[in-house]
Formats: sequence, C-alpha cells, structure tokens
Amino acid sequence: MLNVGIIGGSGYTGVELARILCNHPEVKITVATSRQFAGQPLASVFPNLKGRLDLVYENSSLEQLCEKADFFFAAVPHKTAMDIVPDLLSAGKKVVDLSADFRFQDISTYEEWYQAHSSPQLLDEAVYGLPEIYRDSIVKSNLVANPGCYPTSIVLGLAPLLKAGAIDHHTIIADSKSGTSGAGRTASVGTLFCEVQDGFKPYKVGRKHRHTPEIEQELSSLAGENVVISFTPHLLPISRGILSTVYATLNPDFNQSIIFELYKEMYSTHPFVRLLGDEVFPATQYVRGSNFCDISFIIDTVTNRIIIMSAIDNIVKGASGQAVQNMNLMCGYEETTGLETVPFFP
Repeated sequence: MLNVGIIGGSGYTGVELARILCNHPEVKITVATSRQFAGQPLASVFPNLKGRLDLVYENSSLEQLCEKADFFFAAVPHKTAMDIVPDLLSAGKKVVDLSADFRFQDISTYEEWYQAHSSPQLLDEAVYGLPEIYRDSIVKSNLVANPGCYPTSIVLGLAPLLKAGAIDHHTIIADSKSGTSGAGRTASVGTLFCEVQDGFKPYKVGRKHRHTPEIEQELSSLAGENVVISFTPHLLPISRGILSTVYATLNPDFNQSIIFELYKEMYSTHPFVRLLGDEVFPATQYVRGSNFCDISFIIDTVTNRIIIMSAIDNIVKGASGQAVQNMNLMCGYEETTGLETVPFFP
C-alpha cells in the first residue's frame, strides 16, 4: 500500500484527488494539508467524503509530512510549489505538481508569464505529465509537472495532426470553453452565481491567458518547429468541463479516412482518449466526473479547414485524474487503476 500525501487539500483539485484516491486499491491517503482548515476533518469541510475518508487537515512542517507519506501531490498555487518540491525530492519522495511551476522547459518563458523561479535546477528533471505523449518518460520520473486543463484538451486534439504534418501550424485557432471550477475555489466576483448564470463570455482575450505559452511549447515540440496559435478561453455557466474547438488549414493529401487512422494509431494504446465516429461530437456532459478525453473532427471542404473538437472534465483529466494517472505510471500500477469511473450523466 502506497502512503500518499496531498499538499493543498482544500481546493477543488485537492478534494478531487481525495475523491479519486478513496477508490484506489493500492493507495492510502495518510496526510492532507490546509492552513485554512487545519484541525478540521476533511469530511466536515467536504461532506461528499463522509464515510470514505477519516482524516483531519494538518498544517505541518515538510519534515513532519515526509514522515507520513512516500508520494506527494502538490495541489498548491504557483510559486508555493517551487518552494516545497525540492525538499520533497531531497527526502526521496516522488511528486506530481499540479501548479505551473515545473511545466516549462525555458525558465525565461515561465518568468515572463508567472514570476521569478526559485528552483530552476529542477526544470530539466521534471517531465511534462501528458501520458498520451510522454508515458515512457513519466514511468522513470520522480517529478511530473501535471499539465493545465486547457493545454490538455488542445494538445490531445492536435497531436496526431502535428506529428504527421497534416496541418499548416501557422493557421491554428483554439476556441475553448470552461466551467467555473477552473477558476479555483477562492471567492471572486467574476465567478459568483449571478455573474455567471445565464451568461457566456470570453476572458483574457489576446494572448493574455497563462496557458498560451504552455500550449505553444507542447505544440512546437510535436511539430518540430515554433508554433504560435490564437487561443481564446470562455467561461461557461457550468461547474465543470472543457470543450475546445480547434481550427487549422489542412495540408494536401490528407482526407477524412487518413486522418482518422492517424488518431487511431496514436491513441489506440491510450485508455483515456475516446475517438468518436462521424457526426458524433464531444460534449462536456459525456465526460463529466471521468478521466476521459473525447475527440472528434470534421473537414470543411469549402474552406479546406479541419475542425477538431475535444471535451474533458477540467478537474479530472484536466487536473486531479491526470495526476493520479501519472502517479500510477510512476509507481508501476496499471495506468487506469482508480480511474475506471464511468462518466456520470446527466
């Protein structure tokens, strides 16, 4: 049995980790931290855990935490993670970090979009935690940087096309919509019920969203050259889910059947990507609560554009579920262990 700690267990990703790990047969959650709720049972803060998790939030030192677990999820804000992860690794622990602190290969890019980095020596050691692309490296890693939610939906949708040179990467437009849980649990006027319900709006338009350089980093790696995209996020009046619609100009000699084979070949051994058939389009309600990414595409022959659609649950495949998927690979468990939940509908 693997003893697991959740550092930052009172946000949406933290409680989602607890929910998923409660059903993992190889794992025991032995510690969860929260400064705000220290001394309170997790099940009193999040009643959905009642009867499943008998644990009290702690606000302990790293030394005390390291005595209680061998594997840690860092579900803390940017900057906080980079200050605690080095000590966890030095203590011989394995870590999945759910912040952006170790996602970037280029420190200057991170510092341009976030803040000064206090642990740049770990950037080369960290593996970007998208199992469908980096599975072999994740298996051998002690530090995995869990991807952002928007990047997960967009990169998985485009990966087979970029690897095969099927699209003109200068023409990529990504139009993405997310539920309000993507903004986190901290109170904000912009995500209040009356601000969101019965509405639908874009935000951080024009290269202002911090996921933009992360998306471009991964797309550039797949394409083998620098990729710049137009990315616009939107806020949906739902609690969870991301739907990304991505457009690009199709290169000659690629048609519907060839492209379907590209997707099938890339994802046939990856259990959490589901390819949908012709005229069957992804929807957030069909992946809700699951670790699946549903993908479909259609070719507009008039404009010669391919339209790729992908749907994920932003706090499962877009965060905590993918983190557990990475843990499974890092610790030698079956990749799907604890993640076999069928999406709940409606």
